[in-house]
Amino acid sequence: MRTPATRIAAVHDLSGIGRTSLTAVIPIFSALGIQVCPLPTAVLSSQTGGVDDFCFVDLTGPMRDFLEHWKRLELKFDAVYSGFLGSPAQAEIVADCFKHCLDQGGLAVVDPVLGDNGRLDPTMTPEMVERLRWLVGRADCITPNFTEAAMLLDKPMPEAAMQRPDAGCFRLFAREAEIKDWLRALAEMGPALSVITSVPLPGRHKGGSAVMAYDRGQRRFWKVDCEYIPAFYPGTGDAFTSVLAACLLRGENLPLAMDRAAQFVALGIRATFGHALPQREGILLERVLSSLHAPLITSSYELLEG
Repeated sequence: MRTPATRIAAVHDLSGIGRTSLTAVIPIFSALGIQVCPLPTAVLSSQTGGVDDFCFVDLTGPMRDFLEHWKRLELKFDAVYSGFLGSPAQAEIVADCFKHCLDQGGLAVVDPVLGDNGRLDPTMTPEMVERLRWLVGRADCITPNFTEAAMLLDKPMPEAAMQRPDAGCFRLFAREAEIKDWLRALAEMGPALSVITSVPLPGRHKGGSAVMAYDRGQRRFWKVDCEYIPAFYPGTGDAFTSVLAACLLRGENLPLAMDRAAQFVALGIRATFGHALPQREGILLERVLSSLHAPLITSSYELLEG
């Protein structure tokens, strides 16, 4: 069944606190005029970063039932977008959703949520890393962060160059040429568009990072620099990928979609940083959603030499 509105199936968890996953995905796509149909992977009392004793309900069994119902209804989506998975078995469910529910020419997006700052998230396991390697091979677009890209490729994290005490982690440096190699290797796994976020390239102003991407069809590398703000908020990856995917669905090119997504996340961080709020609650998404309708006044994306 087709509808007049662009429609996306969002395969994510629902966290009560944190503005992550579905509580970020739904408002962003809705603000951009895209209908979201959730396929929940888990229900959590809160997001898992920096939170102890959170409650976690795995929805692997119900997911299969939900998807079978969608198949009987012959639902088709312009995109299917997966993020946090509640178990390794859910990777196959996502692939099944790609196969049966993605409309011809639709966009299969995988944000391979595994961890950050060189560590696996609390609910993630080496088995999940292996299953997500398999799943990204069935995607059109993937958006791992720097840590997740290293895990997918079984690469060691670059040597720590300096410590960032304010964020409670080590500042790592990677060479641009090395990340290009990583992007090529990710593309060889299957996706046409590979995007790595939070890339800590040397020389970033005051420790900022970059988003780097590779378009396999055009054989082009792109980069967007990101300003460093000394805070870490959960859900920024979900926000980035949501804006990126929405822009691609609306017909924008990859570098412009990257730029819009990076600027939206930066605005959300700046709008939140001045308030004395627990970082575990995420960015003040409600304050910046309206900016998605504003024209992009400046653009900073850069085409890199192959």
